Amino acid sequence: MKLQIAPRYDIIEGMECRQCPVSCGADREKNAGFCGVSGLSVAKSYLHPFEEPPISPNHRSGAVFFGGCSLRCVFCQNFEVSRAKRGRKLSPKELSDLFRELEARGADNIDLVTPDHVALEIAEALSIYRPKIPVVYNSSGYAKVETLEKIAPFVDVWLPDFKFFSPELSERYTGRRDYGSVAREAVSFMAQKPFSKDADGKLLSGILTRHLVLPLCVSDSLKVLDVLKKILPEGAPLSLMRQYTPMGEIANFPELSRRITSREYRRVVEYALSLGFSDIYTQEKSSAETSFIPEWD
Repeated sequence: MKLQIAPRYDIIEGMECRQCPVSCGADREKNAGFCGVSGLSVAKSYLHPFEEPPISPNHRSGAVFFGGCSLRCVFCQNFEVSRAKRGRKLSPKELSDLFRELEARGADNIDLVTPDHVALEIAEALSIYRPKIPVVYNSSGYAKVETLEKIAPFVDVWLPDFKFFSPELSERYTGRRDYGSVAREAVSFMAQKPFSKDADGKLLSGILTRHLVLPLCVSDSLKVLDVLKKILPEGAPLSLMRQYTPMGEIANFPELSRRITSREYRRVVEYALSLGFSDIYTQEKSSAETSFIPEWD
């Protein structure tokens, strides 16, 4: 039986944009790129209560959800946003004003959610106004090091996913066979950031890596942990997410029609502990509920 895989969208031939790994070349002043957007598109900004405790101890992460995505996981919980079905275009100046507003409202940080395809535009906004609270780069892990180098001077905390090890699995669920190799380079670059915390334990600088455990994918999760053990600095925090909720474009992916089991999650957590990860953030079974997903209002 031939496995269904996510569509590999046609690469747009154009003049300019190479900032994400797709390198579609679109002239994004005129047309949308592979990511689905032309310029900056923001779908939601608010004080998000559900980020990891070390970056948001007061449950007030200043989240800015950017429209579009260069990865397009079939199971995306932010499907409307990643497919650019929602969002309002902003200029870099307007985005910098949004950062200032979130900071004034008492945000723990400025949380840039899915920024990889608009990183250069975000860097321009941060050059206009640099918040006095940590700037968090909340990435899918599918990012070009050349682009990360350009926004790195403005980033305090890297918050990347490392989703897949297997090229076959990443191709099946994202259409991008190179995810694992790209994410390894990206996270290796991010891992060079020096760590610092305040007196209360809030992460002010460094990296916190996340991995979402998927149904029937425990063996791949263990391989992801093997990679992370090699590339992350000793003592680096790790977030193992249990929040997978069936949604998105999963009609042709029957294995994704259920939440993960307690046994699947426990195996991943126990393996991380056996590798020597000492600072692990875990989630309760109740985290796999749609109530934790933002309303796109």
